[in-house]
Amino acid sequence: MEPKDQVAIITGASSGIGLAVARLLVAQGAKVAMVARGAERLRKVCEALGPLAHAFPFDVADLAALAALPGQVVRKLGGLDIVVNNAGIHHRGDMLRHSHDKLAQMFIVNLVAPVVLTRVAADVLPPGGVVINIASLAGKLGVPGSAVYSGTKAGLRFWAMAAAEDLGRRGIRIANINPGPVDTGFFADDFENVSALTFSQPMVTADAVAARVLEAIRGEGTGLDLDIPYASGKLATLSYLVPGLGRMLRPMLERKGAAAKRRYAEKRGI
Repeated sequence: MEPKDQVAIITGASSGIGLAVARLLVAQGAKVAMVARGAERLRKVCEALGPLAHAFPFDVADLAALAALPGQVVRKLGGLDIVVNNAGIHHRGDMLRHSHDKLAQMFIVNLVAPVVLTRVAADVLPPGGVVINIASLAGKLGVPGSAVYSGTKAGLRFWAMAAAEDLGRRGIRIANINPGPVDTGFFADDFENVSALTFSQPMVTADAVAARVLEAIRGEGTGLDLDIPYASGKLATLSYLVPGLGRMLRPMLERKGAAAKRRYAEKRGI
C-alpha cells in the first residue's frame, strides 16, 4: 500500500516515534489522525504538519474513547486504511518500586489499548488495510529493570503474530516493529533507572523507526516482525534461544552499556 490519499491513525503521535511516523506519512500524502494526551502540544504539532494532520486529544487508557475513535475518524476523514499502535508508557526500574496501579497502567496502555483499537478498527479497515505495532526488542528478551515493560511488549508481539491469521481473513495485514533504544525523550523522565543493558545496543533515531513503519505499510506480508537495529534483534533472539549464552554475555554488555550511558548523559547534560 502506498500512503498517498490513505487515512491513518497514530497513537502517541505528539512526540518521538509517533510524531516521526506522522511527519513521514503526511509527507507521503496521507491524512493522519494524531492521538495524544496533551491537547495543546498535539494542536501545535498538527498545525506545524499542515492540513493533512488532525488532532484527536485523549488518553488511550480511556478504552471507551479509544473504541469510538475509528468511527470518528471515518466520519471526519472519509475512511481508515492504516493503524499505528505507538502509544506506550514505561515505569522503569525494579517493579517492586512501583505501585500495582502503575504496573497495571503499563499493560492497559502498551497492550490492552492496541488490542481494543485494532479490534474496532478491523470493522472499518478495507481489505489491504494494515495495522502496525511499535513493540520493542525488550519484548524478545526480558530486560532487567524492565520486567513489566518487557512483558507488555512480548504480549503485544505474540498477540499480533497470532492475530495475523484472524485479520488476514478480512484481508488486513499486521506487523510489529521492534526497536532497541531510540534517541527520544523517553529516557529523560527517569534516566537513573534506565538499565545499562539498554545502552549496550546502538541507539537509533525516531526517523529510522518511522522508515521501518513505512516499509511495513508498503510491504505485502503479514505477521511481520521487524527488528531495528537488525543485529541487536538477532542477538536478542539468540540469547532467548540459548539462555546460557545470554547469561555469559550479560556482564560484558552491561559494562559496555554503562560506559555508553555515561557518554549519553554527558552529551545530553543529564
